[in-house]
Amino acid sequence: MVEMTGNAPTSEKAEKHAGSEHHHGVSFGEAFRVWLRIAALSFGGPAGQIAVMHRIIVDEKRWIGEHRFLHALNYCMLLPGPEAQQLAIYIGWLMHRTLGGLVAGILFVLPGFLSILGLSYIYAAYGNVAIIAGLFFGLKAAVLAVVVQAVIRIGGRALRNKVMIAIAATAFVAIFFLHVPFPLIVLSAGIVGYFGGRFELAAFRTGGGHGAGGGPVLSDADSALGEDIPAHARPNLPWSLRMSAILLALWLIPVVALYAALGADSVFTEISLFFSKMAVVTFGGAYAVLAYVAQEAVQHFGWLRPGEMLDGLGMAETTPGPLIMVVQFVGFMGAYRDPGSLDPMLAATLAAILTTWVTFVPCFLWIFLGAPFIENLRGNVALAGAMSAITAAVVGVILNLAIWFGLHTLFAEVAVIRLGGLWLDTPVLQSAVPAAMALSIAAAIAIFRFRASVIATLLSCAAVGMLWTLAMN
Repeated sequence: MVEMTGNAPTSEKAEKHAGSEHHHGVSFGEAFRVWLRIAALSFGGPAGQIAVMHRIIVDEKRWIGEHRFLHALNYCMLLPGPEAQQLAIYIGWLMHRTLGGLVAGILFVLPGFLSILGLSYIYAAYGNVAIIAGLFFGLKAAVLAVVVQAVIRIGGRALRNKVMIAIAATAFVAIFFLHVPFPLIVLSAGIVGYFGGRFELAAFRTGGGHGAGGGPVLSDADSALGEDIPAHARPNLPWSLRMSAILLALWLIPVVALYAALGADSVFTEISLFFSKMAVVTFGGAYAVLAYVAQEAVQHFGWLRPGEMLDGLGMAETTPGPLIMVVQFVGFMGAYRDPGSLDPMLAATLAAILTTWVTFVPCFLWIFLGAPFIENLRGNVALAGAMSAITAAVVGVILNLAIWFGLHTLFAEVAVIRLGGLWLDTPVLQSAVPAAMALSIAAAIAIFRFRASVIATLLSCAAVGMLWTLAMN
C-alpha cells in the first residue's frame, strides 16, 4: 500500500489513472444498483451486514481487495455510530467521491427507515388489537434470545484475557447496580485502553473488528480499484474542513432552531438533543447503547413503556438496515404521546425523521473528516488498545441490556430495590409470564442448537405469538 501523503503516488499505475475520474471502470449507475441491493439485504445486525457487503463488493464485484476492506472496517470500528453504514459511506466515497459516499450511506438506511415507519404506524394505531399485540409479544421473546447471542458472540471476541474480563465486569456493575451513564463508561474504558496500548501492555493487544469470512483472498492489486490511492482520497485538509463544516451545520442547525423556537421542554427539542448526544457516544454498535436509550426513554422522558423497547428492537431486527434504527421508533412514540398542538401521527412522523436525521448525519461527518487521513491510524497501538477496552466494556453493557430486557419480557411486574447507592431491578415472581418464557427458550434452542437464522426465528416467534394471543381472546 502506498503511503497517504500530500503528494501523488509515484507508481506508474497511479500516474496513469490520476487524471481519470473513475479509472476502476465501475459506473455510478452500477454502484447505485449495488448499494440498493446491499441495503435490501442488510439484515442480521452489523456482523450480517458486513458479511453481505464483503460478499458482494469484495468476492462478487471485486471492487476493492481484502486488505483495503478490513483496513476501512477497522477505522469504522473506532468511530461512534453503526460501523456497517459507515463502511458503506467509506467505500462509496472511495469509489465515487463525495456523491458516492452520500448515496451509499443514504441507501443503507432508507429501506429500514421506511419499513420501521410503516410498522410504527400500525403499532400506534392498532397496538392494542389482539393480533398486533400477539405479533410483538412473540418478537419480544425472540429478541431476548438474540440479545443473549450478542453477549456471547461479542464476549467471545473481546474477553480474551483477565484484564478485559475485569473491564467488562466493572462496566456491568457500573451500569446495572450504580446506573453510571453509558457515555462515562465508554470514556473511562477508552482512557484505560489508550494508556494500556500506549505502554504496550500485552492485555490490550486483543484487536477488534468482524471477520470477513473465509475463502480465497482478493489482493488489493487484483481489485478494480487497485492497490494505489485514488487522487481524491489523498489527505486534503481544506476539503475535509469544508465538508465537515457543511455536515456539522446540517446536523446542529435544526437542533438549535428547535431549541430556540420551541424551548427546552418540547418533545422535539428533547429528541434532537438526546439523540445528537447518542450519535457521539454510540461506540460498539447498537446493542451497546440500547440499554442506556431504553432506560432514559422509559424512566426519564416517559416516551416508552418498559416492554415497548423490545417491540421496537423486534422491528429493527426484522427490517433491513442498522439496528440503531430502533431509535426512530423511540422518537416516533415519544412525539405520538406528546404531540403538542399537532396531529399525533404527524408529530410522530416528524419526530421519526428528526431522530433519524440527528442519528445518521454525524456518520457522514466522521467519515468525510477522517477517511483521507486513515493511513495515519494504521499501526497506532494506543488507539487499538482504546478500542479493545471499549469493546470489553460494551460486553458488560450488553449483559445489562439482556437482563433488563429479560426482566421486562418474562415478568409483568418488576420492582426496584435501593440498597444504599445500589439500584437493583428485581422481578415480581408472581407476575411471571409462562408463554413468554416458553417462546424465549424455543428461540434460544433454534438459534444456539439448530443455528437458525435470526430472521426466521423472529418471524416464527411472531407467528406463534399471534396465534397464542388469538387463542387466549
